Amino acid sequence: MHLLLADRRNPLIGLACRQLIWIVGVMSVTSAALGDGPDLPVVDLSQQTERQVVIAAGTEDVYQGHPTTLRMPESETILCVWCVNHGGSAGPMAKSDDGGLTWTRLDDQLPPNFSKHQNCPSIYRILDPEGKPRLWVFSASLNQRGGPGMPSIMSEDDGQTWTEMPPLGFPCVMTFSSVVTLKDGRTLGLYHKGPDGKDRAPLSVLQTITADGGFTWSEPRVVAAVEGKNPCEPFVFRSPDGEELCCLLRENTHRGRSLMMFSRDEGQTWTTPVDTPWGLSGDRHIGVPLPDGRWVFAFRDQAPGSPTRGHFVAWVGTYEDIRENRPGQYRIKLLHSHAKNVGDCGYPGVELLPDGTIVATTYIKYQPGPEKHSVVTTRFRIEETDALFREIE
Repeated sequence: MHLLLADRRNPLIGLACRQLIWIVGVMSVTSAALGDGPDLPVVDLSQQTERQVVIAAGTEDVYQGHPTTLRMPESETILCVWCVNHGGSAGPMAKSDDGGLTWTRLDDQLPPNFSKHQNCPSIYRILDPEGKPRLWVFSASLNQRGGPGMPSIMSEDDGQTWTEMPPLGFPCVMTFSSVVTLKDGRTLGLYHKGPDGKDRAPLSVLQTITADGGFTWSEPRVVAAVEGKNPCEPFVFRSPDGEELCCLLRENTHRGRSLMMFSRDEGQTWTTPVDTPWGLSGDRHIGVPLPDGRWVFAFRDQAPGSPTRGHFVAWVGTYEDIRENRPGQYRIKLLHSHAKNVGDCGYPGVELLPDGTIVATTYIKYQPGPEKHSVVTTRFRIEETDALFREIE
C-alpha cells in the first residue's frame, strides 16, 4: 500500500510573510547571568501540508510512535522503523524508494517475534572488518516484562530478508540512540539507562564498541553522568576535520538547556558535559551535515522560553557554533504538535537525499481530533529555508 500526500512543487512563493516568526532574545551564552531565552529567528514550515507525508496514520485506537530512519548509500531508498504505542511493541517497518514521497509497509517480511521487541526500535547500517554492510534494528527489551536487553533483527541483503538475533543483554531505557564509525573501522554505540536499567533518575549515558560488525559488543561503560541532571538519548557525530567526536544529549529534568560533550581520542575519554547553545535545547537530536559545512539537527524543542517548545523543530548552524557555544543561524518549525501533552513528538529520522532535499521524520499528533499519533515526514531544501531566513535578517 502506498501513501502519498506531497508533491515536488515549491510551496514558498508568496508565503514568506506568514511563514516566518521572528524571535527576539538575549544573544549571549552567559545565560545564567542574563536570563535564558530565545536568541534565534524561526522559519515556520509547519503549516505547509504539501511538504508532509504520512507514513503510518494514527487512529482513535492506534498510536504510532518513535520512528528512526536509514537512507541507503547513494540512493533515495529510506527504511523506517517504529513502535505501536508510546514506547510499545516493535513490528512496523516501511520502505520508500523515492526519497520518502511514497512508502510500502514491510511488516509481513519481518521475523514474527520482532513484534515482541519493545520500545523505540532503531535502525543502523554497520560494516564488519571486511567491509561487508549489515542492517540492524535494535530495541530496548525482549518483551513487555523486560527480558534480556537490546534484542535485534539483522539483514545481510540491504533489508530484503531479516533474521532475529540474540539479545545483547544490556539493560537499558532505550537501545542505541546513535552509532558512529571509528577511525579503526569499529563502531561505537551510545545509549542511556537509570539504576538497574530502569527509566528513573539518575540517568547516565553508556558506550560500547563492536569490532565485528554488530554481532558482539564490548562491556558497556558510563561516559556521561551529571549531578542534578539526567543526560540521555545521545547523538554522536564527527567534526568536519574528522578529529573530534561531538555528542549532544537530552537533559531530562528539562530545567535548562541540553548537554554536549566532546572526544578527541575516538571515545576513549569524553569531556565533562556542558550546556548546549540555547537553540539546540531539545530531546533526541538527529542531524545531517550539509555540503556547505553547516549542520541541520531535528528534535523535540525543549529550549527555555521557546515559543515552539514541545513542537518538532530543527536547528541550522556550523560545527564551530556548537563547539564555541554560539547561537547558530536559525531554527525551523517543522511540524506542529496537537497533543494535549504538546511535547510528545520527536525521536526523528533525518536524511539528506542526493538532490539536496532533507527528509525529517517524527511521530506526532498530526491534526486536531480523536486520532492518536502518526508517523509523518516533512521535506525541505536548505536553499528554501535560507531564502525565508534572509527575509527577516
